[in-house]
Amino acid sequence: MTNPRSYHLLCPISRALDHVGDRWALLILRDLHAGPARFKDLATGLKGIASNLLSDRLQALEASGLVQKIRSDYDVSLYSLTAEGEKTDQLLFELARIGRRMPHPSKIQKPGNLRTIAVSLGTACKRAVGPDHNFTATLLIDEEPYRLTAGGGDANIRAGAAENPDVVMKTSYEPIMAMADGNMARDEFVSKHVALEVMTPGKEKELFDLLARAIQEFG
Repeated sequence: MTNPRSYHLLCPISRALDHVGDRWALLILRDLHAGPARFKDLATGLKGIASNLLSDRLQALEASGLVQKIRSDYDVSLYSLTAEGEKTDQLLFELARIGRRMPHPSKIQKPGNLRTIAVSLGTACKRAVGPDHNFTATLLIDEEPYRLTAGGGDANIRAGAAENPDVVMKTSYEPIMAMADGNMARDEFVSKHVALEVMTPGKEKELFDLLARAIQEFG
């Protein structure tokens, strides 16, 4: 493993950057907020990262106490955030808020998977959730499933379909990103780019209300 670079300063910001200042480290943390992932899942989502570099960054994040290796019920090796790693959601969300105001890159490519939405949209939902939100939804984004749960004053988005969702919302990556960026009104997004399957009538209104409040959190 490459020895991590350090600013050798007592400043807490510098000390944080010693561990998460690398762009790949931040993107690994971002994707792990969607839940535990195999090495292959991370490599697929992070287009452009070499296998040895991904391995190096994961080892560094493990050494920093932000990521841990676990075994699934099927004895598959997975990478997961530690309790300390989970606390990076607010940092990553603030970066998303800044990025939202930056110009788009000249050449845009779709990520290898959509785990990226979990920390940005998921943290926005966590900030926006109210006592009137109590539902479980499956978000099918380009057929890739994510579960959005809201209740008890908390909300989160994780990879994988919900077992018994109140609502299934089907959409595509570009429209939901356009809405999140403020380039598409919610009404246009819902009317033109969303297909709904409602199992519990009324819960779709809670879902759309939470999404609308979440978009406002980006400022």
